[in-house]
Amino acid sequence: MAKRSIQKTVGGLRAIELYFRVIRNMTTGEPAFYQSRTQLNTPGLGTLMPENFRELADMSPQCTELFLLELKQAIQTNIKFSKRDLIFEWISVYMPIRYLMQISCDKILLENCQKYDLPANRMCFMLSGQLLMETDGIAARTIRLLRSYGFHFMLMNFGALDCPIMRLADFPVDYVMFSPELTYYLGRDQRTHDAAASVVGFVNDLEIHPIADGIMESYQAETFYDFGCIYCAGSLAGTYLPESEIRQKSDH
Repeated sequence: MAKRSIQKTVGGLRAIELYFRVIRNMTTGEPAFYQSRTQLNTPGLGTLMPENFRELADMSPQCTELFLLELKQAIQTNIKFSKRDLIFEWISVYMPIRYLMQISCDKILLENCQKYDLPANRMCFMLSGQLLMETDGIAARTIRLLRSYGFHFMLMNFGALDCPIMRLADFPVDYVMFSPELTYYLGRDQRTHDAAASVVGFVNDLEIHPIADGIMESYQAETFYDFGCIYCAGSLAGTYLPESEIRQKSDH
């Protein structure tokens, strides 16, 4: 039976559409990075958010095809943002753990960047918390190799209740984005406050850049900043928007 390819368009729309939000540097208040979120437009189920399709997609061999389509769109957006003189360090795109296990995945990534003349250090790959369950060393070695070319890696949802925190030491990622659960614990009592501070300190001690997520109020941003976390994402920093709206805002 022939392999079924991922549908590219649905009703004249892109089947795969990336939206972007700002990750801000709290020291300057300026955008530091742009984080992408993939939405799927489907013929029968409408628009699907990552929480509705990502886990299932990652278990399928088609996750590689999906990733390469997302990567192409993220690279093209990166170039468009740069042409509009938006100041940022990188744009992120989700990478399935399965892709890290593939032979020659580095060659494919480099070829995609070279095709569009985009430096590798303008791309950051977001990895799910499932990375911390990998024990054979392949994912860690591949991350290390890709970082040597200039690519960045960001582990998502760190500090959630089911997160094996100590396993972070095994993976040479550049950034860690905390679970919004950690933000919700702020201000509950002194014990939870101290626990959140300890998690930030642990990440910093590993020389990994922490990013707070779920930031809705200024006191949350200020608290994380006091803990030693200078990057934040959430409604206070900016919501997800289509790339066209972000580029339009840059013209005003």
